[in-house]
Amino acid sequence: MGQHKALETHQSHRAVWLRAAVLGADDGIVSTTSLMIGVAASHASRGHIFTAGIAGLVAGALSMAAGEYVSVSSQRDTEQADLHKERRELIESPDAELRELTEIYVGRGLDRDLAGRVAVQLHEHDALGAHVRDELGLDAATLANPVQAALTSAAAFFAGAAVPLLVGLVSVNAWILAAVGLVTLGALGVAGANVGGAHRGRAAVRVLIGGGAAMGITALIGMLIGGVTG
Repeated sequence: MGQHKALETHQSHRAVWLRAAVLGADDGIVSTTSLMIGVAASHASRGHIFTAGIAGLVAGALSMAAGEYVSVSSQRDTEQADLHKERRELIESPDAELRELTEIYVGRGLDRDLAGRVAVQLHEHDALGAHVRDELGLDAATLANPVQAALTSAAAFFAGAAVPLLVGLVSVNAWILAAVGLVTLGALGVAGANVGGAHRGRAAVRVLIGGGAAMGITALIGMLIGGVTG
């Protein structure tokens, strides 16, 4: 049993970069495939379809990078503000912070005497770490990293968007683009679930429903616009 526990692993530490990677790849596949399908449905030429795909890849990757950087930077600023507040309170009111930590452990089921002793020992060992973890619910190993999120999202978007573009080198038929896009989305859902330790079937269904709806609606809009402008 001891050996089993020592070898036990968890997946939550991957959540920070996994979210950005899956979101980027999913968005790259869905948005670029849908864009090319929509343009194809308007009866545009192969050159126009392929150009739209390339523009979608470049614009999407840069947009994902910028959006993730701004979003995660805001999250990071909030986390850093909380950390600064805790550092200041530990310096100005250490006794009050010790009582606060004790009450947290009491609320989690420890009797008051044991909760007090645990709080004292943790304060002596790493007071800030104890409050960051048990009061704020943060983990130093998973604090937001704007640069990592931006680069991961952009690279993942680029990889996802490359799929319909590679298909477009062979054919820009809307049905073929949609079929390859959906297969790739299903594979992405399964891969993401494997890395994160989640249920593969549910993950695949989620991305397939969302991706399929996006492609279908974009194709419909492309046909309507093509009919009006054609």
